[in-house]
Amino acid sequence: MTQGTEDARAEVIAACRRMNALGINQGISGNISRRDGDGFLISASGVDYDAMQPQHVVAMDMDGGFEGGIRPSSEWRMHRDILRANPRAGAVVHTHSTHATALSCLRVDIPAFHYMVAAAGGNSLRCADYATFGTAELSDNMLRALEGRRACLLANHGMICFGSTLDRALALAVEVETLCRQYFIARQSGEPVILDDAEMDRVLELFKGYGAGQQ
Repeated sequence: MTQGTEDARAEVIAACRRMNALGINQGISGNISRRDGDGFLISASGVDYDAMQPQHVVAMDMDGGFEGGIRPSSEWRMHRDILRANPRAGAVVHTHSTHATALSCLRVDIPAFHYMVAAAGGNSLRCADYATFGTAELSDNMLRALEGRRACLLANHGMICFGSTLDRALALAVEVETLCRQYFIARQSGEPVILDDAEMDRVLELFKGYGAGQQ
């Protein structure tokens, strides 16, 4: 099992603190992981991000094993399953950002009301079916919602996304929360006009040459 380099652990700690500073998470909710060797590093369970030390970044293997007395985030399965299913994924960000969580409680998919929906990898931002936090059922539901996508909502819970690096994953998390806020506001005035599949296909093709189209 990888033990994680000092730099890798510091990167996870910095990302956790930045997640809260960006306003896409609060308190000790949410969690972050990054691939490390043949395993991954993940934030510990129930640790205040401002008080995080290197020992609060837990090294795990892809079978869910870890060493030491500090427990990993209860959501480690979602992180492990994303990293295992997507070889190009280098980091995972899970947050309870306000608007994404609010819309997840409505259990709605976010349609292509804006072309930037394509930043998540498709023509919609899906909402995964509900299951209790930390369970294999939730992780399975999440993987179905992530088919062909890099982000999804989690019903009555929040959102999750991944990228090739922590910076990219955090940037996508911010974009998802921004889209959810915009969609929430637009719906207060009526039903947004939805871009058709042909247009979204064009956007997705154009995104291949831009940072938004990269994992």
